[in-house]
Amino acid sequence: MLGFPLTDIFENRDYKGSNHFFFDFPGLGVGPYAEVLGGLHHVAISVEPEKWAMIKSRLEEAGVDYQSESGTSIYFRDPNGARLELIADPLGEMYGNKVL
Repeated sequence: MLGFPLTDIFENRDYKGSNHFFFDFPGLGVGPYAEVLGGLHHVAISVEPEKWAMIKSRLEEAGVDYQSESGTSIYFRDPNGARLELIADPLGEMYGNKVL
């Protein structure tokens, strides 16, 4: 639905029958994965404004509840209840401020 290509899937080692899904975020360059301890408030994903509008339409068509903020952010929950944010700002920027 979000338009990110699935790059890998494998079974969780701690809960048989459940899976990890890995998606490609081209150009992100976050480096290799590192397992960490801690909590998660939400995952924010930068998308180009045109893609943001397309995804917003798809969420509406699918009946997914979302909250829109500042005209550039959409918050919604994935099927497992994790909170996601899509922000229509260039990668490395948030509300016009450089963050990377």
